[in-house]
Amino acid sequence: MTLISSSNTKKSRQRLTHLLLHIVLIVMGLSFLIPLLWLASTSLKRGAQVFIVPVQWIPTDPQWYNYGEIFERLPFARFILNTASITILGTIGSVVSSLMVGYSLARLRWPGRNLVFIFLLATMMLPRTVLLVPTFVMFKYFGWLDTFYPLFVPSWFGTAFYIFLMRQFMMGIPLELDEAARIDGASSFRILWQLIAPLSGPAVVAVAIFSFLAHYNDFMDPLIYLTSNDKYTVALGLYWFAGRWGNLWHLVMAASMVTIAPTLILFFAAQRYFIQGIQFSGLTGR
Repeated sequence: MTLISSSNTKKSRQRLTHLLLHIVLIVMGLSFLIPLLWLASTSLKRGAQVFIVPVQWIPTDPQWYNYGEIFERLPFARFILNTASITILGTIGSVVSSLMVGYSLARLRWPGRNLVFIFLLATMMLPRTVLLVPTFVMFKYFGWLDTFYPLFVPSWFGTAFYIFLMRQFMMGIPLELDEAARIDGASSFRILWQLIAPLSGPAVVAVAIFSFLAHYNDFMDPLIYLTSNDKYTVALGLYWFAGRWGNLWHLVMAASMVTIAPTLILFFAAQRYFIQGIQFSGLTGR
């Protein structure tokens, strides 16, 4: 009886601990949502209603025209198209380059492989500001200023973190699969794209999400390399909009909602793959 009572007490404590933990997480999650809720609410208000106290979370007369007005004041559709082009090309480049380099570092045997990997990791320690001036000078020499090339071409030459992520995932795939494919006459290129790449789905999705967010939210590089207004990205367009009509908070919030909408959709659509890719990438190594 004593053992049964002790076991029941332990289970009750565990349930209480889990309940308290869930309550704390729910409260924290709701607190993090408050700025987003205020953003969405403000985007549907009139200018005079923005700073009414107490806060009116659900506008009685939603002003959906606010979203149409931001497209009338600035070419936001053009900004979205520019951002989509850069983001898609950069994301494809990141996935392709990280797959190829990660495969080489994880599956192939060649002299100096580990040394190259160490130097690759060392590049992650360099502050980005150290590389701004030489990178700018190089792109100026290429004649790429005020073009989209500096914003997506570097992704096609690999990013250290994405390569590391892909390499770590591929290290967990049995080498026997490669050997069996080679016996059947498959080349390294064919093994990569028809065997290893499909098996690396979670890591590929994780790299794609990271790259998408990095290119979509990038503000510094477009600010440095783009000078023509018609080539602005969404991030620069929002900055320009806030600078010109910063006193019209309802319109600024509407522009902000348009800006963050793709990232919210991406998160809810691919969160499972994102978490799975991050989880698997750090579990295996050889």
